[in-house]
Amino acid sequence: MLLAVDVGNTQTHVGAFEGEELAESWRFQTRAGMTGDELAARIAGFMELSGMDLRSAGALVVSSVVPPLGTQYENLAERYLDSARCLLVGPGIKTGMPIRIDNPLEVGADRLVNAVAAYTRYAAPCVVVDFGTGINFDAVSADGEYLGGAIAPGVEISLSALTQRGARIPRIELAEPDSAIGKSTKAAIQSGVVYGFAGLIDGIAHRIAAELGGEPPFIATGGLAKAIAPFCEMIDEIDETLTLTGLRLIHELND
Repeated sequence: MLLAVDVGNTQTHVGAFEGEELAESWRFQTRAGMTGDELAARIAGFMELSGMDLRSAGALVVSSVVPPLGTQYENLAERYLDSARCLLVGPGIKTGMPIRIDNPLEVGADRLVNAVAAYTRYAAPCVVVDFGTGINFDAVSADGEYLGGAIAPGVEISLSALTQRGARIPRIELAEPDSAIGKSTKAAIQSGVVYGFAGLIDGIAHRIAAELGGEPPFIATGGLAKAIAPFCEMIDEIDETLTLTGLRLIHELND
């Protein structure tokens, strides 16, 4: 069994692979101060609920945008995984994808992992839109090169800023708006956030598509993809486990 872990600023997504099949996946809130022991207990608990055993994992692959947690996952592997090593996605790791930006060291591990997964799927120019703490657009060329992309503020942090700075603006749960013209404060916020971010996505996507040429597929991923992507004209597919798939592919290249 391969454990793939995508550590984001807000959420951590863990997947258990049996060969190429994703057997199960779980999400939990990322806390930068967690120790390897705490991470092991959290993941072992999820696995136990699914009838799995943490110690049965034969390998661990991790992408992390929270630097302290990378070391803690290495500690987890050393202490709790029998004969398993931890592969951290970063400099020196084989990805099979040339990086064509000014400073390749700036690329977030999750962005590169997503690009690898998308290009493996399409074998053509393509773009990933990742709905996380920020909204990342990552473009891949016809030759499988990482070209860069765009970063916009994320849905949750934008919504939090709105409610924190507006004394009479309540917190809401994201849901499909009944109409563009909201008949209450809650409905107006839902319309503004859902349709507003859909417009942002489509606007940036049109510009990226024009630069790539042709009609590249756009694939959405991330914890909030299903809340916004269905209202976007430019999104062709939603795959919430794309990053986990990319981690599996990179592990295979380095195994």
